[in-house]
Amino acid sequence: MPNHLHTAPAALTADDLGHLRRAVELARRGRYGAPPNPMVGTVLVRGGRVVGEGWHARAGEAHAEAAALAAARADGQAVAGSTAYVSLEPCSHQGRTPPCCDALVAAGVARVVALHADPDPRVSGGGMARLRDAGVDASLATAAGAWPPELAGDAAALVARALGLNLHFLVPTVLGRPAVTLKWAMSLDGRIATAGGDSQWISSPEGRRWSLDLRERHDAILVGSGTALADDPRLDRRLGLAPGPITRVILDRRLRLPVTARTLALEGPVLVYTAAGAEAGRGASLEEAGATLIRLPREVTDNASRMPAAVLADLAERGIRSLLVEGGGGVAASWVESGLYDRVHASVAPLLIGGKAAPGPLGGPGAEPLAAAPRLTDLHVRRRGPDVILTGLREQCLPELSSSVGAS
Repeated sequence: MPNHLHTAPAALTADDLGHLRRAVELARRGRYGAPPNPMVGTVLVRGGRVVGEGWHARAGEAHAEAAALAAARADGQAVAGSTAYVSLEPCSHQGRTPPCCDALVAAGVARVVALHADPDPRVSGGGMARLRDAGVDASLATAAGAWPPELAGDAAALVARALGLNLHFLVPTVLGRPAVTLKWAMSLDGRIATAGGDSQWISSPEGRRWSLDLRERHDAILVGSGTALADDPRLDRRLGLAPGPITRVILDRRLRLPVTARTLALEGPVLVYTAAGAEAGRGASLEEAGATLIRLPREVTDNASRMPAAVLADLAERGIRSLLVEGGGGVAASWVESGLYDRVHASVAPLLIGGKAAPGPLGGPGAEPLAAAPRLTDLHVRRRGPDVILTGLREQCLPELSSSVGAS
């Protein structure tokens, strides 16, 4: 990272932290429309009073900084001499909208505090440098010495929250692959179906509504052929919150998916990853039904732990930036074994299924010894009806991202 990103500014204050926290709250409002852009929020403060707020609502439309400036002007508020608190470094390049740095400078904003740097190579410190060159007091909240000791912990937690909010932007930008979310619904005793395969419905209606909301926030959804055969899922978006259909991905090494599968009748792409040399006639029938077949080498399809890397590489080339992996247990286990995942959502229903043959959310051989079991961090717990939703990040997820966003 450029050295100027780590120049120690004057210590930030509790008021600064509060306004940055509000910027992150605003950013989340763009969760359905902002991708593939990051979610960003901005708070304008002048004379100790908030004069404007904004967020990036939809890709191609006004960025958060411009939206906040427009809101302030529409309300008759002066912005010259104000401080802009932004959840992400303002952009400095021309895209579908003008550079936010130029808009802030033109408006006479005197100070800019950004929560963390933008790792996009088109920005990557250039936004803060451009502001400083124009005489704006611009600082990153992740710079060394930015916070007094009594606020450093809260500030670090807010940075982690902002990084988690934008995994779908940061992971592709920093790691070069789609961000991956593993999600499953299970009983309190850790079963995703009965011994006979009955799984509809473990989750409550509220839990299923939350699951559908996840689809609105991902570019693609993936299941294995076992789930596709057992449940015949639609794998679609149904809430109308995000633009366009979701890309459906099915891992089907032996091309067992029937041409009558419900997902093939819906709008949007269906990608079927299969083995090279899989039965040509069935492949042709699936393609006629609307599927796109991607044939992978046998040495990949015959080794479950190698499938995730191959699939993610192909999805990245297709412009997919976020992937929701919904099942089943063997598929989820292959992603865990490969380490190519970022977030885990487990929806736990208050029922007990039991039975030695009833499957759990992770198949495969499992971890051995216990010390080798991957751990999750940043655990959050929420309720959806009677269900409890547990959410955590892969242990090394945030450290991998932090080195590219100026975090200390």
